[in-house]
Amino acid sequence: MSTPARLRWYAWGLPALVTLIAAAARLWALGDPHALVFDETFYVKDAWTLMHKGWEAAWPANIDQRFADGDVNAYTNDPAFVAHPPFGKWLIAAGLAVFGADSSFGWRVSTAVVGIMAVVLLMLIAKRLFRSTLIASLAGLLMAIDGNAIVMSRVAILDNSVMFLALAAFGCLLLDRSWQERRLAAWVAARFAQGRPLGPGPWMWWRPWLLVAGVLLGLDAGVKWSGFYFLAFFAVYTVVVDLLARRRAGVPSWPAGGILAGGVVSFVLLVPLAFVTYVGTWTGWLLNPGGYYRDYVQTTAGAKWTGLLSWVPNWAQDLWKYQTEMYGYSINLHTPHPYQSNPLTWLLMLRPTSMYYVGTRHGVDGCTAPGGCSSAITELGNPIIWWAGTAAVIYIAYRLVRHRDWRHGLMLTGLAAGYLPWMLYAGRTIFTFYSIAFAPYLYLALAAAFALIVGAPSDAAYRRARGLGLLAVFVIVAVAVSVFFYPIWTGMRIPFWYWQLHMWIPDVTTGIGTIGWI
Repeated sequence: MSTPARLRWYAWGLPALVTLIAAAARLWALGDPHALVFDETFYVKDAWTLMHKGWEAAWPANIDQRFADGDVNAYTNDPAFVAHPPFGKWLIAAGLAVFGADSSFGWRVSTAVVGIMAVVLLMLIAKRLFRSTLIASLAGLLMAIDGNAIVMSRVAILDNSVMFLALAAFGCLLLDRSWQERRLAAWVAARFAQGRPLGPGPWMWWRPWLLVAGVLLGLDAGVKWSGFYFLAFFAVYTVVVDLLARRRAGVPSWPAGGILAGGVVSFVLLVPLAFVTYVGTWTGWLLNPGGYYRDYVQTTAGAKWTGLLSWVPNWAQDLWKYQTEMYGYSINLHTPHPYQSNPLTWLLMLRPTSMYYVGTRHGVDGCTAPGGCSSAITELGNPIIWWAGTAAVIYIAYRLVRHRDWRHGLMLTGLAAGYLPWMLYAGRTIFTFYSIAFAPYLYLALAAAFALIVGAPSDAAYRRARGLGLLAVFVIVAVAVSVFFYPIWTGMRIPFWYWQLHMWIPDVTTGIGTIGWI
């Protein structure tokens, strides 16, 4: 085989292998268990009624087992109040449309496909950041084998879609950065050559990747409002990047121009389009009468706006009412839950979320283990990846301050957008699995740390060999740990003693392990 052929195999074969690993981890036995797991009880049934009515309908109480047994049309004609926008449930509905609501594989396949696509997208982003197939494949492999990403790709809830759409917008920001820098350099060169002043130019308004990012972030908010956090952080990042690019290009009065011109352009291209897209995700509710609050101002005395706002259409007033009620519900959600967690513990995976557990006694339902059997779906990241990733985040933050590497700043922006806002809601009922939204940036941080450890091809051979050896050891250990934890990520029936082996860290309040605990 020729050298060019080997290089082509390496460039395409390694990412393809990672993609196959990701697909196998997410699709194998995806229909098991054939039961609505955790918040699937809301989102699968909501997705099914969205398909049929355009809005989420209410269901009778204690319907989950009947639904799993095939009684999928027992929903009522009454609307249900829901706490999240509809777009994520429309994505789940795509799987229901293909495989039917009586198929537990169909409940989850859309989420699984999103998870596989996220691995591919992360590799593409990492390849552009690091210009290395090895490091890009490492970033993808970390996501492919991590329990956080695997579990969230195997249950039909919304957070995996939040992660994917934000990651896609992150990729657009990366492309927009290159696009804008090239056009700014060309504009400055042309103005100097012509002896003309460096005033604002019409070119500033054509930023296709920023427009795409606006659409993606609007869709992201249409899955969960946490998508708006990414919108806010990414908008600020874009303004800062424009400002610094003008300074590097030698544009006179770059501070004022960057903020007044670049900032205005970034805001106009990104934010209004995101909000229009968000409203568009409510199209089914807008076009189909009967949804919750759909006729609120028309049927409620004194609800219709008056005065300066009397011109606002009824549908917009209805939608605003719904949004305010959703906000009130979300901000006041303080109901205690056994698996709620403080966001300060998320990076170290100290409080995993048990999404499913069934214990079976010896001799019952095919359990042959003397001490009984366990089937669990525990939303828990691979501890080796998350602990090392946390150290890597701290290290690249230091590198950003010390060396001003813009790539590290971009990664930390993504992580901050998905993580820091939750610090404001530490008293609310929130869960560790929300960390999937910022998990890709932790994988990127760990890949970035290994890129520094391995070094460049031009570095001394002994350094490269040492770095590649360390990388190989880390990958082997991480894969082994993922194989060890995979059964409790996927609901496999295992002996109870083997389930207990996954409890690594004692909970000081109960004495029970918190890695794999129930």
